Amino acid sequence: MKRVLFVCTGNTCRSPMAEAILKSRSQDIEVQSAGLYAGFGQPASSGTKQVLTEKGIPCQHQSQPVTPELIQWADLILTMTVDHKQALHMQFPDRVDKIQTLKEYVDEEQQKIWNDVKKGYSLLEEKRAQLSAQGMAPLQIEKDLQKDINTLRNLEKQLANVNISDPFGGNVDIYRKTFKEVEKYIELLLEKLDNKHIG
Repeated sequence: MKRVLFVCTGNTCRSPMAEAILKSRSQDIEVQSAGLYAGFGQPASSGTKQVLTEKGIPCQHQSQPVTPELIQWADLILTMTVDHKQALHMQFPDRVDKIQTLKEYVDEEQQKIWNDVKKGYSLLEEKRAQLSAQGMAPLQIEKDLQKDINTLRNLEKQLANVNISDPFGGNVDIYRKTFKEVEKYIELLLEKLDNKHIG
C-alpha cells in the first residue's frame, strides 16, 4: 500500500482537505497530513469542514506537526507550497527525493523545468568557484557568467505558480475555491499513482 503525507503550515486547512479528498477517492492509499507549525489535536478549520461536508466527504481531523517519524512513514510527501517543500528539504536533506509540491509532482513538464533549474544553478556555482580559483575578479566572473544567468532566468519564467492558495481567514467561497483547486490535483495525483508504483 502506498503512503502519502500532505504538508501545509498549520494542518487545519489545505493539507487536511487534501487528505480527506484522497481518502474519499481511494482505499488503496494510506494518507496522513501534517503542518510545519502545527500543534497536536486541533480540528480542521470551520471553512474546511463546511466545504467537505457540502461535498459529502467525511473529515475527522486532528492536527499534527511534521515529525521525523512521519517523514520516515511516508513513501511520498506532497506540500502545498514551494516554501513548505524547501523547509522540509532543509530539515530532512536525506529525504528530498520524496518531497515535492503537489502541483509539481503531478505536472511532468513543471517537474522537468524545476530539475533543469536546480541543475543549472549547481553548474553555475561550480563555474563561479572555478573562475574564482583562477584568480578572476568578481565583476569579470559575473560578466562571464551572464549568459548562463540569463538562461536560468528564462527557465524560471517558465515555472508556473505551484502553490495551492491558502484559504485561512477567508470566507467559505475562498475555501470552495481552494477545494476545487486541491480536488483537481488530487484527481491528477490518482492518475499518476495508478500508472506508477511508489514505495
